[in-house]
Amino acid sequence: MKNCFLLSLTLLFFVACQTSTTEKPFIAIKGIDSTHQPGDNFFNYVNAKWYDTAQIPASQSGVGAYRFMNYQQRLKLQGILDSISKTNNAPGNLEQKIGDFFASGMDTNTINQRGFEPLKTGLDRINAITSMADMITFMAEETKLSNVSLIAFQVFPDQENSSMNMGHISQAGIGMPDRDYYFKTDSASISIQQAYKKYLADLFTLTGSDLVLAQKNAALVYNIEKQLAASHKTNIETRDIKGNYHKTALADLNKRQGNIGWTIYFNTLGATMDSLDVAQPGYYDKVNTLLKSIPLGDWKIYLKANYISNYTDYLSKPFVDASFEYNKALTGQAVQKTRGEIMASAVDNSLGQALGQLYTKLYFPESAKTRMLELVNNLQKAFSNRIDQLNWMGDSTRQKAKEKLFAITKKIGYPDKWRDYSHVTVVRNKYFENVVSAAANNFQYNLAKLGKPVDKTEWFTTPSTVTAYNNPYANEIVFPAGILQPPYFDNNADDALNYGGIGMVIGHEMTHTFDDQGAQYDKDGNVKNWWTPQDYEKFKAKTQQVIDLYNKFTVLDSIHVKGALTVGENTADIGGVAVALDAFKMTKQGQDTTRIGGFTPLQRFFFSVARIWRVKMKNEYMHYWINNDPHSPPMWRVNGPLMNTPAFYTAFNVKPGEMMYLANDKRIKIW
Repeated sequence: MKNCFLLSLTLLFFVACQTSTTEKPFIAIKGIDSTHQPGDNFFNYVNAKWYDTAQIPASQSGVGAYRFMNYQQRLKLQGILDSISKTNNAPGNLEQKIGDFFASGMDTNTINQRGFEPLKTGLDRINAITSMADMITFMAEETKLSNVSLIAFQVFPDQENSSMNMGHISQAGIGMPDRDYYFKTDSASISIQQAYKKYLADLFTLTGSDLVLAQKNAALVYNIEKQLAASHKTNIETRDIKGNYHKTALADLNKRQGNIGWTIYFNTLGATMDSLDVAQPGYYDKVNTLLKSIPLGDWKIYLKANYISNYTDYLSKPFVDASFEYNKALTGQAVQKTRGEIMASAVDNSLGQALGQLYTKLYFPESAKTRMLELVNNLQKAFSNRIDQLNWMGDSTRQKAKEKLFAITKKIGYPDKWRDYSHVTVVRNKYFENVVSAAANNFQYNLAKLGKPVDKTEWFTTPSTVTAYNNPYANEIVFPAGILQPPYFDNNADDALNYGGIGMVIGHEMTHTFDDQGAQYDKDGNVKNWWTPQDYEKFKAKTQQVIDLYNKFTVLDSIHVKGALTVGENTADIGGVAVALDAFKMTKQGQDTTRIGGFTPLQRFFFSVARIWRVKMKNEYMHYWINNDPHSPPMWRVNGPLMNTPAFYTAFNVKPGEMMYLANDKRIKIW
């Protein structure tokens, strides 16, 4: 769950009350909509009253829990940054860097006065290109500033030897979110295509071209991108772990794709290696062909569009406005975010662990970390018990599954070792240069890993982000401080709410260890078969059941969930609820039937599951979600798992004929 969650939303989700002077306070369940039957649509039964009254802020594309809680997180970060930016800090220290970075971006007068002046050197470099070798050199130099164009180079573990880092190249070259945006012909997709073409034309007019030439150049760039997109694998095809790994000798790559100039590219990067992973070779074969067939002059226009687009959000208002208008077509966001919110995100993206140190001191007590570790350990035990009870798995596979489960590394709150930003130069009135310095530092930070042992202590999200993730290369699950707050986790809440909330998320991340992708990695993070052939065939048949079930679910009346795209997350949701419930039953409250506020512990558990995915979003963003997100829409993150959970039927007396009812032999149980 690569994203999202928050404190003020507690007022929307849970209201504290006290029944008498002798009873302990408890978090009451409010807002149940009795006009809905729990067995027809549990998401609406719990959330409809909130949904009908919730207002999406004009600057956002949605509201509620999950990733939309990061809106409130950014307000918290903004408060920290605003205070620090007004303080005199010693040059070079953590506070100076994040305070001055924030202040430089808040200084819109200076940014607007500069116009597109920060881009002129780069545009001049493109104009000076006279050969394909020059072009490859330029692309590599921009890659060193974290600006990707035709070639996407990264350093991360070798999936066949996860203790070592290696170079990887993957498909790139397009400006819209996914290949399919270039080929769909429905009205919504055509509107996005038109918005993107206008955006490209705006980039050219804002840097000096007249409208006619700008539109001509935009059409040229779009045509190149569409040719590149045709060679892209779909977002479903990229889920194939082995099918997107091709370890290749650099010498062979030079022979296969001689027009690209790989030696020039990697020498310019400073990347020394004799082999690398080419994730999608077909894409680079296409690039190799197009570099020969498309004139250099056209490529220079393409590079200009890519170069300007990479930096639009760090330039003057007309550039920011152009970027927003395109984003508006994608997500339905009505107005731009405030400058403070934008800058809170920018600092978090560029100096996230520096800012995270200040955030965790204010918002993450050690007591929360202790209780979270207890929850994680209990879910690990519950998962182990479930593996023991699987009737479809043989003893050999079962033993290896349990070894992998107990080898999981658990990271909670924030890193033990903070990242060093000493090489980032921050000047108070040079926002563009500050962004470039941070981006260059980020590239060098990653390049330094090339050919080196993997640092298992590294984090791949910032502490303040509302998210959680499973990293299969390291066999680890990670829960940053940002998600460890209501409605997901509350140190003062009863176990039912915490196990139904963060417990479900913990179980979800553990299940990723064994989803359609995670199951291909061994306990050390290597892609290696540890299954018997018979067990793996049974496992694949069960994941196909998940695909088939979710393909039937719809949103916006008729748009279907993409079961093959979302199978990993759906499997993790189903497993997450089941494991969290088993772990809850290990607690004192889970073994009790005492009602709180009129509800049994089991009912409170399921109420919490429904409320952690309480989200309302704009239709445009829902379209974007369905097309690109590997998670199912929020309603189906609740109803899908629960209709496969026997205890849910008992807790709410779900009967045949109700919309969520599945016959016992149709309910999916994998883990």
